Amino acid sequence: MTETLTIRKADPADRQAILNLYQKVASFPGGIARVKDEITPGYIDRFMNGARERGLELVAEHAGRIVAEIHAARPGISVFHHVLSDLTIVVDPDFQGKGTGRKLFTGFLNRIREEFPDILRVELIARESNRSALRFYTSLGFRQEGRFEGRIHSVTGGFEADIPMAWMRDQG
Repeated sequence: MTETLTIRKADPADRQAILNLYQKVASFPGGIARVKDEITPGYIDRFMNGARERGLELVAEHAGRIVAEIHAARPGISVFHHVLSDLTIVVDPDFQGKGTGRKLFTGFLNRIREEFPDILRVELIARESNRSALRFYTSLGFRQEGRFEGRIHSVTGGFEADIPMAWMRDQG
């Protein structure tokens, strides 16, 4: 299926399709940190504008439909100008486990390497119970950098750790 995917920069005209995608993914417990009611047009506008102004946002299309999205942005503080943070990736549940996320994420990191030579670090945070995501991020070159104990109110009712991870540009 991944051979029929098109990876491209997101466009403001993609807003509704991205909103629909996020709402679909948020409908599944643990799909993303936000619940469906928190996926609002304002939320989508904030991260799309931030990525357009200070970072990068890509989408994956299949048969003309957006099936995955990834974005990150500079925090906006000069000492962090070399960092993209708050990375989020969502993949339509119908396209999970088929290489869609890997193709999109690889395209994202390749664009960072090619188009953003001043970006030396990309950061994300994943919940500790999401073992498949942690393995996936590690396979892409991210390293675990610690634990934020009890930070996530788990879908099971308890609390769990958030795991900060970072990808560093090869310096050699």
